[in-house]
Amino acid sequence: MATRAETRMSSRTRARGITVAGLCIIVLGACAAFMPAGKTISSDVIGALLIAAGLIETIAGSLRRDVRTYAMAAGVVTAIAGLLFVVNPETHFFPTVWPVIGWLAVRCLLLAYAATHVGGSVRTWMGLSAGMDLLLAFLLLAGLSVSTIIVSLFGPTPEMIATFAWILAASFVVNGLMLLEVASCERSRSDA
Repeated sequence: MATRAETRMSSRTRARGITVAGLCIIVLGACAAFMPAGKTISSDVIGALLIAAGLIETIAGSLRRDVRTYAMAAGVVTAIAGLLFVVNPETHFFPTVWPVIGWLAVRCLLLAYAATHVGGSVRTWMGLSAGMDLLLAFLLLAGLSVSTIIVSLFGPTPEMIATFAWILAASFVVNGLMLLEVASCERSRSDA
């Protein structure tokens, strides 16, 4: 049976791992935000970003105490969405958004359900992450141009900023922030 010190160390190690994962996903979000504009984005690049985020999220999910299975499943869904882009390079990112809509919808459902099994600020951040994915899926489903949204929120921007890549960036950043909150709560557990 583990001593209190061993459990505390385990919680600290777990918190560090989740923190690193959250920061890595935020960095991936920044990378997605600054992808080149236009229809020249390679499906391999989109796939690689999704696979990387999915693997990181799956590892972070494996470190969680609560809702481990759902957190890991959200990562697996992200990696599978990335594999769809890598395996089928003829599917150009802009005309075929269905894999992204599906990815966002499934992640939303997983995170929303997992949020019902946790409490406090983690529940709030899981809900925000699920809500962001749902909003982005609806925007894509409605065919609303991301450029229109960016211009509406921030005014005229360079074409590079107002690209479809913001969908990935927004989802990744909110997910990364959620993981940082999970890590913070994990550290609080170890200090208790």
